[in-house]
Amino acid sequence: MHPDDTPLLLLSTCPDTETAERLARHLVEQGLAACVNVLPGIQSFYRWENTLHTDREVLLLIKTRQAQYPQLEAAVLALHPYQVPELIGLPIVAGSAAYLDWLSAASRPLT
Repeated sequence: MHPDDTPLLLLSTCPDTETAERLARHLVEQGLAACVNVLPGIQSFYRWENTLHTDREVLLLIKTRQAQYPQLEAAVLALHPYQVPELIGLPIVAGSAAYLDWLSAASRPLT
């Protein structure tokens, strides 16, 4: 497998369902992600500007390929309301061959 085809699972949090759905739809419509799961109702505890915060957030599970990461990151930074949005990538090291083939085919820019 070429390194650019390495499948990735990206995690990102959003302040609300509307933002999460808008981002998810954009990433899939643009071919930057094959699939985005929107998981509402998470509780996040974090330190920001030296203060402990706790907020209800919505988690995005974004499935894509390494080659798409730069464009996907740029889209998240442009569309996300947070000053520093979470975007953490984990390589997918195993999975069903059929699913990974679909992920690779579906996470390509539309032409």
